[in-house]
Amino acid sequence: MGETNRSFVLRAVKDVIFEDRPIPALSDPWDVRVHVSQTGICGSDVHYWQRGRIGDFIPNSPIVLGHESSGTVEEVGPSVKNLKVGDRVALEPGVPCDYCRSGSYNLCPDTVFAATPPHDGTLSKYYTTQADYCYPLPPHMNMEEGALVEPVAVSVQITKVGNVKPNQTVVVFGCGPIGLLCQAVCKAYSAKKVIGVDISQSRTEFARTFGADEVYVPPAKPEEIEDSIWSERVALMIKEKFDLGEGPDVVLEASGAQACIQTGIHLNKKGDTYVQAGMGRENVVFPIPTACIRDLTVRGSIRYSTGCYPTAVDLIASGKIDVKRLITNRFEFEQAEEAFELVRQGKESVIKVIIEGVSS
Repeated sequence: MGETNRSFVLRAVKDVIFEDRPIPALSDPWDVRVHVSQTGICGSDVHYWQRGRIGDFIPNSPIVLGHESSGTVEEVGPSVKNLKVGDRVALEPGVPCDYCRSGSYNLCPDTVFAATPPHDGTLSKYYTTQADYCYPLPPHMNMEEGALVEPVAVSVQITKVGNVKPNQTVVVFGCGPIGLLCQAVCKAYSAKKVIGVDISQSRTEFARTFGADEVYVPPAKPEEIEDSIWSERVALMIKEKFDLGEGPDVVLEASGAQACIQTGIHLNKKGDTYVQAGMGRENVVFPIPTACIRDLTVRGSIRYSTGCYPTAVDLIASGKIDVKRLITNRFEFEQAEEAFELVRQGKESVIKVIIEGVSS
């Protein structure tokens, strides 16, 4: 039998299988085929596996999961000049339309994005994409670091949307992978003070050693107090504990939890910016009057836009962000379902899970 493209395929909700698919051919002169080396598991992958959708993105046919990947170039199209066979690259999973390549292509409705219906992801032996979206890795970066360029790029975009500047105070809700990376990116951008907030004591302790100057674990809510009132009180506690006056300059929400969303809006000072990046429940109770009265700029953040991927590579290559410290668990390719199950469980000790690619 000839060589095949071993892939990890989502067939339906909670139904995954390994398949030997045909090796993807180059269909465009600018295409490259990459032998995938390492893939990180993202929360969005788990959403598709467990819930079968993320907002409007709903798989209607089987798709290959995975989009945080690095690999080695195995074939290039005749028009490709920036890459050669053997180059080690980080894979940007989205290929936008020509019209929006120079701008906010994260919003393009025609973007081909790995593991977003109906497009296959990167949890295969081979993945074909366009050369412009393969970023060469410096010799001192390994493939695991290359795979984690993707979540760093997500965090770069979040701080970009929040217009984070030097000498600002930033509060980041959530000390999972994206929250931790947002904290680290803010410090790399010379934020004066970065505060990480999470209900997990162990994760906040890690955050203090990774990118946060200060951390905060909110007290448990008394049963007799209504959620929205408690969120407002927690915001006041954070202001008082860290001497924030009217509030921080920027709030970045990376947990998706309703309590964090409410607290974040109450925490922001007048005229400043709140960025929603975490995706939890589809609908939450949102304190609209507070956002209006305080004249807040409320922004959502998704994926990345122009310049985020090269910046992410530079942040890792320069040593400003040590992504290797985030990796808590490593799995072989044939253990992919076990890896997904571990992420689904949401254990405090698990931060980033990496799946090794199919060997040659």
